[in-house]
Amino acid sequence: MLFFEVFDQLSNLPKHLEDVFKEVKVERVAVSKSKSEIRIYMESNRIIKRNIIKKMEYQLQKQLFSSTSNMVILQESYILSAQYTPENLFNVYKDSILEEVRERSIIEYNIFELSEIRFEDNNLIFCCEDNFLVRKVSGEITSYLTMLYRERFHIDIRVCFEYYEPVKEEETEEYQYEYVQILNENKKSGRKEDSKEEQAKADDAAADAYAKELMEKEIGYTAEFAASKENTHQMKPNESKRNEENGKGANKNFNKSDFQNKNTYDKSKSSYKKSVNDPDIIYGKSFEGDSIPISDIQDEIGEVVIRGKIINVESRELRNEKTIIIFSITDFTDSIQGKIFVKTEEAPELLSAVKRGKFIKLKGMALLDKYDREIAIGSIVGIKTISDFTSTRQDTSGEKRVELHAHTMMSDMDAVVDVKDLVKRAFAWGHKAVAITDHGVVQSFPEANHALNKKDYPESEWDRLKEFKVIYGVEAYLVDDLKEVVVNEKGQDLDDSYVVFDIETTGFGPVKDKIIEIGAVKVVEGKIVDQFSTFINPEVPIPYEIIDLTGINDEMVMDYPTIDIILPQFLEFCKGCALVAHNASFDVSFIAKKSEELGIKTDFTVIDTVGLARILLPELNRYKLNIVAKALDISLENHHRAVDDAGATAEIFVKFVAMLREQGVQFINEINKLGKLSADAIKKMPTYHAIILVQNDIGRVNLYKLISQSHIEYYSKRPRIPKSLFLENREGLLIGSACEAGELYQALLREQPPEEITRLVNFYDYLEIQPLGNNEFMLHSDKININSREELMEMNRKIVSLGEEFNKPVVATCDVHFMDPEDEVYRRIILAGKGFKDADNQAPLYFRTTEEMLEEFTYLGKEKAMEVVITNTNKIADMIEKISPVRPDKCPPVIEDSDKTLREICYNKAHSMYGPNLPKQVEQRLEHELHSIITNGFAVMYIIAQKLVWKSNEDGYLVGSRGSVGSSFVATMAGITEVNPLAAHYYCTNCFYSDFESEEVRKYAGSSGCDMPDKNCPVCGQPLSKDGHDIPFETFLGFNGDKEPDIDLNFSGEYQSKAHDYTEVIFGEGHTFRAGTIGTLADKTAYGYVLKYNEERGTHKRRAEIDRIASGCVGVRRTTGQHPGGIIVLPHGEKIYSFTPVQRPANDMTTKTITTHFDYHSIDHNLLKLDILGHDDPTMIRMLEDLTGVDAKTIRLDEQKVLSLFDNLSALGIRPEDIGGCDLGCLGIPEFGTDFVMQMLRDTKPKTFSDLVRISGLSHGTDVWLNNAQTLIAEGKCTLSTAICTRDDIMTYLINEGVDSGHSFKIMESVRKGKGLTQEMEEEMLANNIPEWYIWSCKRIKYMFPKAHAAAYVMMAFRIAYFKVYYPLAYYAAYFSIRASAFNYELMCLGRERLEYYMADYKRRSNELTKKEQDVLKDMRIVQEMYARGFDFMPIDIYKAKAHHFQIVGDNKLMPSLSTIDGLGDKAADAVVEAVAEGPFLSRDDFRSRCKVSSTVVDLMADLGLLGDLPISNQISLMDFLK
Repeated sequence: MLFFEVFDQLSNLPKHLEDVFKEVKVERVAVSKSKSEIRIYMESNRIIKRNIIKKMEYQLQKQLFSSTSNMVILQESYILSAQYTPENLFNVYKDSILEEVRERSIIEYNIFELSEIRFEDNNLIFCCEDNFLVRKVSGEITSYLTMLYRERFHIDIRVCFEYYEPVKEEETEEYQYEYVQILNENKKSGRKEDSKEEQAKADDAAADAYAKELMEKEIGYTAEFAASKENTHQMKPNESKRNEENGKGANKNFNKSDFQNKNTYDKSKSSYKKSVNDPDIIYGKSFEGDSIPISDIQDEIGEVVIRGKIINVESRELRNEKTIIIFSITDFTDSIQGKIFVKTEEAPELLSAVKRGKFIKLKGMALLDKYDREIAIGSIVGIKTISDFTSTRQDTSGEKRVELHAHTMMSDMDAVVDVKDLVKRAFAWGHKAVAITDHGVVQSFPEANHALNKKDYPESEWDRLKEFKVIYGVEAYLVDDLKEVVVNEKGQDLDDSYVVFDIETTGFGPVKDKIIEIGAVKVVEGKIVDQFSTFINPEVPIPYEIIDLTGINDEMVMDYPTIDIILPQFLEFCKGCALVAHNASFDVSFIAKKSEELGIKTDFTVIDTVGLARILLPELNRYKLNIVAKALDISLENHHRAVDDAGATAEIFVKFVAMLREQGVQFINEINKLGKLSADAIKKMPTYHAIILVQNDIGRVNLYKLISQSHIEYYSKRPRIPKSLFLENREGLLIGSACEAGELYQALLREQPPEEITRLVNFYDYLEIQPLGNNEFMLHSDKININSREELMEMNRKIVSLGEEFNKPVVATCDVHFMDPEDEVYRRIILAGKGFKDADNQAPLYFRTTEEMLEEFTYLGKEKAMEVVITNTNKIADMIEKISPVRPDKCPPVIEDSDKTLREICYNKAHSMYGPNLPKQVEQRLEHELHSIITNGFAVMYIIAQKLVWKSNEDGYLVGSRGSVGSSFVATMAGITEVNPLAAHYYCTNCFYSDFESEEVRKYAGSSGCDMPDKNCPVCGQPLSKDGHDIPFETFLGFNGDKEPDIDLNFSGEYQSKAHDYTEVIFGEGHTFRAGTIGTLADKTAYGYVLKYNEERGTHKRRAEIDRIASGCVGVRRTTGQHPGGIIVLPHGEKIYSFTPVQRPANDMTTKTITTHFDYHSIDHNLLKLDILGHDDPTMIRMLEDLTGVDAKTIRLDEQKVLSLFDNLSALGIRPEDIGGCDLGCLGIPEFGTDFVMQMLRDTKPKTFSDLVRISGLSHGTDVWLNNAQTLIAEGKCTLSTAICTRDDIMTYLINEGVDSGHSFKIMESVRKGKGLTQEMEEEMLANNIPEWYIWSCKRIKYMFPKAHAAAYVMMAFRIAYFKVYYPLAYYAAYFSIRASAFNYELMCLGRERLEYYMADYKRRSNELTKKEQDVLKDMRIVQEMYARGFDFMPIDIYKAKAHHFQIVGDNKLMPSLSTIDGLGDKAADAVVEAVAEGPFLSRDDFRSRCKVSSTVVDLMADLGLLGDLPISNQISLMDFLK
């Protein structure tokens, strides 16, 4: 029976397993109780590799036999064709034999690897070194192979051993050295391979076929293999041995019951205080005991001693005057949490000792933590500091190498190297340079440039710092668009003779693989005149992948002649003709190589129909033969059969000839001129890796141009650089052949002809080889014709030989993706998260020392190893200048006469407000600011902002200012901000009287002028205007005018895109770019990756260990984006490539937006960045103005009913019980509607606009209100008016108290950035009698808001609050349209009772609400308030409702928008409005199809009564006519 007939309950198998076993027969199944095994005897006519057999055994065991203790074993038997001679069979099955042998015995495996194996007829001969071990196990090898051939393949062979004398030690080859090393390791580990008992154990282990990578648990057979396994446990070098030594005294079998029988730890006998006797003790008392590895602590094992590095510390204050200190510790085998409870007053001292990064040893109890539900260390007896026990690799070579191929975290989800760590490591190792070559991007350059700082090194290293070079480069995705469609043309025209042919082969390499079929068609004068078709006996078995692909099997070819007979016949058929093929380089390479082997010279003209298709059929996405044939309406029934493929290709060629004639082509030498490929064609071509290095500043600009074009013009899955584009911008750049994904390595793998290899080598400046481990994945691939490490060595030798032949330097590189061997775990997690199936098989892509690289390349010989590792890498580094990746100079844009224009605008506005003779306060401030702004070159910034704001105002949208720009009176006069920073004052717009200095005015120093009482002009009797917020200019530009200004503007969200477009009008097309951002892997996402990785593999890790591993993944680049409002301005006369490459955000090729490639922070010292942000407040005010006709700018800022909202509900005419107990009227008011700020309002009871500004400052700061001003006000040490609320308060207060103005500014800047006070600052403040509470307050602040920003926000909020009081329906319509984020028609619009029912439910579940439910509850509170004020909702009328905006209907009702219906998104709401414009709906089905909404939404709308009496469908029944 067939395999899946017998085991029909197997399910969810990987497709490749199903494919392999679908034709396998099961002969019988035997169960052996004595051996506890289920043996399944199977028969197959195709060889199945050992790793596939093991996977199926695993699936059988897991799915069908998991309830038994019996082991499942597949007993193989193969019925094969006569092509499988003993030698052919060995070559095909060698990997599986080696895997089996490795499972049997590591010694037998080494003998296989180190022996030369050959066949003479049916004799299998081992030629190996003569020693007692080989002779001892030779009998077992003989028995094993003889039995394997006989029982599995039904072939009798004879196994023989030939011995030769050992060579002298100095002549020992690398593998012989490894062999001895392995034997020594086996001896050290106490293994006795010749023991029968041990051999029996090995046999049992081999039977455990479904266990993954069984022998990898044995001692590794190379140092590299051993290292990689240590890395699996994330252990640093040399740690394993230490941990074993430290664990000698530990009872590893200690269990919970043992612990319960011992004396438990008596907490009362311990002191929280540290012991004074031992200086290393930082907590508790002294203790003894050897530490055990943390990885051994997987259960409650009681008292333990562990050591490790502290990787995280946090503390929480508890209610009982106690503090819990929680810290995580790792010894790199695992991590665990420790917990200490101390008195709160003792916590600071302990926290100062238990710091992140410290190495400690501790004794405590390993018990289950009931809170975290995992094993943790509690009841800690003592903690003492120890020295760092980890070891760091050092480069001790006298001559150092240079790494020319290294990736950082900016290589998209591929590398985990922090670029600063890489540069610092290279410098510490004494290297003179290191190259940064990320995949397709250069985003790590700016950080690499700042990696080394003189402050971090002693003066003795400064000269070396000065000389050290970061080499800036990229691993590019190169596209070969230079390859000619016609090769070796000889003047033929389209009417000449052509042979269109196709071949089928046993593989992809013309050297090792064989041709099994040739099909050819002769075309003369555009017509098919003859054909050639035959099989060829390859004299080797045809691989089953080829049989599946082509349908050609051994039986079909065995009776045909061999290549030496067929090929001359085919060449005779081709005589006098040019060759044509689809992907011609493949087919022609086989014909050329086989001809060469037969001593036949060839000199063909070749035409590739793939290249022709790219030129003539550019609309296709791919150019496979079947796709091209379909596009041309050509039949292709038996694809992948040479005769059929050749026939189809011939028909394609005939049609292409006709198409070429239509384009005026007569001779084939004209075809290549048509061959300049479009961007779309290049996006469809294969890419190859290449390393491009920058030699100088010209090269830097050229590289940035290449990066830009690759992202903007040629991006498709990856940024592509066509070779033609590279050649146009080659100056100042070096290009290397890169890794195995480079085109040279690939060409060698595919065994391309010498002329193709020559073409490729000539393109590169230098060639590259890498350690064997980097490419070992090829040994396990069915698609790559590399079967041993020796073949990998040979590939590198070929590249070295090419370097010698063409005089190209060959360099050895690491292709760094992680820093140290143990760091592979981080990349493993990242790649597993991306879905890579081989993520657990990490290549050793770590940063190697010079010695490690020299050892890696010993097989090249000592001199050549030195050359490729040291000499040539330094030679390349010496060809490169030391440069900066970003320009150091500032390049602001230029607007002609901006200085003059700014002065003119400001004085015109000032004169219009204050009269022809300006008050001295106005003129002095204006002159002071203009002088500072103009002399420091900032006038152009003001003019740009002025143009943008005026344009927005002209289009009907107010603009709010952000940040400290409102500190500038010039900004006010220029119309950039509404905030007037002058001191509070009166002025008359009629007669231009002003009052800045009267006693009445002075009382409002530090406050806003709008809070002053109304007053008539004493000169003309007209009402006076009140203005001023008393904000110093120095907050914006500093006392020397040299602080970098930042003008941030809040445009309406609706208008933001228009403002962005207007910048291009101001500066011209191509001179404005969106500020780019880089999105990296965040903490929570990395934690999720690690958690998922372990869950998928059924392993458990403690949170501390997950955190540790996740921390190594944080910061890896995931995507790119754009700043929400940042615009970078490029001055005229400059090229953007001089500063940064550019790209599209997130590489979205559908958007026209272009961003900077560098994160905008990297270039903000070069180019001007405008912050044109979108905000809801201006949008809401525009809607309110449209609904009411009220000009928001005319609203008084001292309106008492509006001010009362921040204290009570009187202005709304409702009571707290009407709205769930809320006693304030500021729900839904920007900046003041959150529970946090409303509690501040209750605590401070504001009465004036100035009070609101101070509260806004407090609410936006960090640690400014909580545990700071709130406490001080409650204790009576200050009031709202004297507390520190905004950053300006600090400077103005200190200056008034006598502190030097410059020092006051520095203190303000230090405090507002969260840096606290230096000792000198504190002493100066005390010397000037600054109160201690004020100093205490400064030291707690982490971030502070500028007063100008607070004033601008409050002005907007106050105006919106005005509409809430006097135009309530307009307010609610605007709020629900613009600010409500989770409005739900069903929950909120069907009456107050229904609303409050849902609100009660939400409040009951307040601790478990989702983010969306929290937003819904926030909107419900505003709806509840609206109902309480006597307003209601109208049902939605689908013919009248708007998509997103609420409408006022009648005197007291609103009609909600369509988008408030749950499930009807923004686009669907727009679609409904568009459908309504087309006419009434006939039925619900008609509504659904025209509006493109789901049936669920239609049903909901019907249930809500929104579809009226619309019938379900358009169908008319007979009854309709009878009515």
